[in-house]
Amino acid sequence: MRSSPGSSRVPAGYHRPHPPSSGLGPWARPPNSVVILQLPSPERRFWADAVTSVTPRHGAVKNEDTFKPSPFHLDLWFYFTLQNWVLDFGRPIAMIILPLEWFPLNKPSAGDYFHMAYNVITPFLLLKLIERSPKTLPRSMVYVSIIMFVMGASIHLVGDSVNHRLIFSGYQHHLSVRENPIIKNLKPETLIDSFELLYYYDEYLGHSMWYLVTEGQIFILYIFTFFAMMALVMHQKRKGLVLDSNGLFLFYSFIITLVLIAVWVAWLWNDKILRKKYPGVIYIPEPWAFYTLHMNNLHAAKESL
Repeated sequence: MRSSPGSSRVPAGYHRPHPPSSGLGPWARPPNSVVILQLPSPERRFWADAVTSVTPRHGAVKNEDTFKPSPFHLDLWFYFTLQNWVLDFGRPIAMIILPLEWFPLNKPSAGDYFHMAYNVITPFLLLKLIERSPKTLPRSMVYVSIIMFVMGASIHLVGDSVNHRLIFSGYQHHLSVRENPIIKNLKPETLIDSFELLYYYDEYLGHSMWYLVTEGQIFILYIFTFFAMMALVMHQKRKGLVLDSNGLFLFYSFIITLVLIAVWVAWLWNDKILRKKYPGVIYIPEPWAFYTLHMNNLHAAKESL
């Protein structure tokens, strides 16, 4: 973040343009330790206190000039956007379009390979973004966060792969697991419990550990993150601090996502079948449920003609 004009104090990790380095006085750049020892007593105490006050704790603040505003990381945000649209959003599309003969049902699909690439590229980009941050969390917290992301993404990879392949066997995502025609007559009935467990790992546990966008089961996590971000922005604005270009990009991305969610929900608001699948206050149908309910029937009707 960078400070706006008129602010008097800047917390650690936020940016204020550095004063001129030339000349003497309290705004001169701090001398090294040898020069400090050679200064008269008042100046020595001043610089000793100044150096101590900016000493990083737990390695959280980097040694570079923290007064310099962070540039916009165009390359990282571009790669984030590109890999999200191609590897995540395009994953099920590739699985549907490419011939089934190329990817037998007992082998990984094209979408699975997209998912594997996503699980490697995304944590790498996150680490690069953290490296460029002027202030970071403690390393142990960063490590735990990345490990949780990779674990959740791996869980989701397995569950999503099986669930999507079941579509070719007649599985209908707009129905619950027990209501699906290919599932409800399985014997023994304990097999149904196994499929429900698979669905839980895919749609709930895996998504909650790595996915933060639009599907109903994780909307609460998304909206709380958005509100926390907005509260932090408003709190820092009262101190005279405003978001830098990277913060604005992330903040506006969340706002656009919320608008797109509202459009999606409004479009499917009166769908009685999806309403049955997603009861309760939070009604955000999954794209796959919409596909198996409407698009799949449309493709079948075209083929019959």
